[in-house]
Amino acid sequence: MSKNLVIVESPAKAKTIQKYLGKDFEVKSSFGHIRDLPKKGMGIDLATFSPDYEVSADKKKLVTELKAAVKKADMVWLASDEDREGEAIAWHLADELKLKPENRKRIVFHEITKNAILKAIDNPRDIDQNLVNAQQARRVLDRIVGFEMSPVLWKKVKPGLSAGRVQSVAVRLIVEREKEIREFVPRASFKVDGVFLNTTNQEIAAKLKKDFDKEQDAEKFLDLAKTVEFKVLNVETKPGTRSASAPFTTSTLQQEASSRLGYNVTTTMRLAQRLYEEGYITYMRTDSVNLSQEAIEGAKKQITSEYGAEYSSPRNYTTKSSSAQEAHEAIRPTDFGVKSIGDVQLNKLYQLIYRRTLASQMANAKIEKTVIEIGDVKLPQNFEAQGEVIIFDGFLKAYGIVKTEEDDEENNEKLLPKVKVGETLDYKRITATEKFTRPSARYTEAGLVRKLEELGIGRPSTYAPTIQTIQNREYVDKREIEPQTREVVKISLTKDKIKKEILEEKFGGDKNKFVPTDIGEVVNDFLTDNFKEILDYGFTARVEESFDEIASGDQKWKQMMTDFYSKFHPRIEDVEENADRATGDRLLGTDPKTGKNVHARIGRFGAMIQIGETDDEEKPVFASLMVGQNIATITLNEALELFKLPFDLSEVDGQPVSVGVGRFGPYVKWGETYISIPKGEDPLSVDQKRAEEIINEKKIADAPIATYKGEPVTKGSGRFGPFIKYKDIFVNVPKRYDFENLSQSDINELIDAKLEKEANRYIQQWEKEKISIENGRWGPFIKFGKAMFKIPKKKDDSKYDAEELKEVSLDEVKKWITDQDKNAFAEKKKPAAKKTAAAKKTTTAKKPAAKKPAAKK
Repeated sequence: MSKNLVIVESPAKAKTIQKYLGKDFEVKSSFGHIRDLPKKGMGIDLATFSPDYEVSADKKKLVTELKAAVKKADMVWLASDEDREGEAIAWHLADELKLKPENRKRIVFHEITKNAILKAIDNPRDIDQNLVNAQQARRVLDRIVGFEMSPVLWKKVKPGLSAGRVQSVAVRLIVEREKEIREFVPRASFKVDGVFLNTTNQEIAAKLKKDFDKEQDAEKFLDLAKTVEFKVLNVETKPGTRSASAPFTTSTLQQEASSRLGYNVTTTMRLAQRLYEEGYITYMRTDSVNLSQEAIEGAKKQITSEYGAEYSSPRNYTTKSSSAQEAHEAIRPTDFGVKSIGDVQLNKLYQLIYRRTLASQMANAKIEKTVIEIGDVKLPQNFEAQGEVIIFDGFLKAYGIVKTEEDDEENNEKLLPKVKVGETLDYKRITATEKFTRPSARYTEAGLVRKLEELGIGRPSTYAPTIQTIQNREYVDKREIEPQTREVVKISLTKDKIKKEILEEKFGGDKNKFVPTDIGEVVNDFLTDNFKEILDYGFTARVEESFDEIASGDQKWKQMMTDFYSKFHPRIEDVEENADRATGDRLLGTDPKTGKNVHARIGRFGAMIQIGETDDEEKPVFASLMVGQNIATITLNEALELFKLPFDLSEVDGQPVSVGVGRFGPYVKWGETYISIPKGEDPLSVDQKRAEEIINEKKIADAPIATYKGEPVTKGSGRFGPFIKYKDIFVNVPKRYDFENLSQSDINELIDAKLEKEANRYIQQWEKEKISIENGRWGPFIKFGKAMFKIPKKKDDSKYDAEELKEVSLDEVKKWITDQDKNAFAEKKKPAAKKTAAAKKTTTAKKPAAKKPAAKK
């Protein structure tokens, strides 16, 4: 029996720590938080701001196991992470497991190594209540904001929406950037580039130091350039240095992993978590750039042995953020002797962290920068060529150079040939090209993290979940923006001849950048109009500062909540009572056929176009927007085109064919089968021939690939990945199978396993009533429609086993359901009655989604 029980958050962490502790220690995992605010209801007493925590259903069995382990141990060591979240996990464990102060110890460490774990055991402390309270304040404030603002959105915008303190501010950043891009008016100017040749015919690329606003001025300059003798007017060589960046914080790791590896923030944090839990790196949620003396010494030793003493330059960095915890460290390797690890994906991130940390302790790179001025006294402006050469690579030896999205893509500095002042140069060509100014770039994930950090919004642990949430809520997405085309003028001077060309260039296209959705824009506009303070960047940052003050013991968390709620709740009541509904309504013009107004707005089923007014005698007609269209930018002509959909074509194989657009984009409907039209293809251009091609492609894709017990088996790919289909059963195909070359034995194996699983799923099933008793992960349960219900205990307080449940009658099961939900069966009847009573209203509401009335006209 182990005298000591150590509790950590994750099984991977438990496994690693267990290796370092002797047989007197047992390490168990809490799998994160064991309790939280309830999923249903606010779970907060608004008079006292006391949270009503509960053990989540999926953790009850685990808590029972932990309580049993606690009884057997003399001492319980709470070893969750040393941040506010980790401190709160330790506090919840201590409270729920009824741990007494004399029988518990709190230990913390920044890396999972033997030395760090043993040192932590030698230096225990108690739970830091200030850190716990800071986490409680964040959790409670965010729950209140979400629970009180979201119903206002349901009432004033659209049911099912949500708001949040940090997520709504993140959406605001993306919406404001998009509006800035829309309103941006590009300004044209002519940039002049020249390629010159020295006496040995080596090329020197140079740029004119002034741009021209007008085409005639650029042409006039080129005309003048024909007549001059270009000379080297000046050569200036200056020494310079480049310094390494500080070691990684959570934010900078997310940004660099995006730039260099193409990882999104969620992937980066998942991989970093694994690296930490397996003992390869220090704690990955930190805003400190500090390194321990031990780490500095370790890096120095590695640099000296690998690159030489001249490359070593030990230093420590200071964190700019006043709230950063300098006791924490930057993200770094735990052992500089480990240069790589086996897992390919983990190794990519590990290598990035390893090289960045080494580089931070290396000497500056020494460079020599050369600037050559080229011109003639007759010219109003001179050319300038810039180049540089690395004299000593220093930290670049380990880390290299990476350009950021802000870097000027045209500023490619290079090595220049040797020239002397006064030397005559020939021009090879001089080109004046029309260039347009560009708006600010849309946010990438890394860019959004950088901006949130810059504004002081959120903390290292919040960036990844915030970015995931705003995408899950469908307020923003990363859809591809198709580029537009414009004409540009290019004037070239070659061999004393001037040539003018009109070229086409693409602009405004984007991939993998955040774009707000229609509903995201409408929600943002409503919130910024009605909750200015909550959406204010400064306010959100000040809230973070309050959490920091609570963590340091300088502010009482319930007092902070009282101050916040006294201003917040009256605003909620005022907006709910007095604010207008928000639909993002935009009047596009009038329909030439009917003379009625054409509106773009948010409706019950999302973004749509409406012809006519809701209070007109003749009901309005509706059409859904296509993917890539936006109510803020769609034109009247584009809107009217949508009413040509859906349209009918001739039958194929006796089945009706039509072309339309739905929530998943444009489609060809063949009988009851919906077939997506390929991305980028205009549905209005689909004629009979093209529709038949699309249908034939679908037939080939859906053709049986094999049979199982005489029945055809087909395959496809869905939202959960590749699958095969047998009868009405969909079977996911795991990655270990070669999906493109499935053998008959593979298919038999997959379907056999699925059928066996399905056979074991039901203990009893009443299909007509849509009621079943099923085996679940945590034991048997009742399913009624989509709802799940618990199976009560028997009279002697024991649980039913599967054999006993096979004998339970349907009436008994219905009673169990009714005991948990009195209206379970009554609710099934209500919709039918309501539908009949409001048939006219329901029909009108549903017409917009189908758009069939519009098509018939």
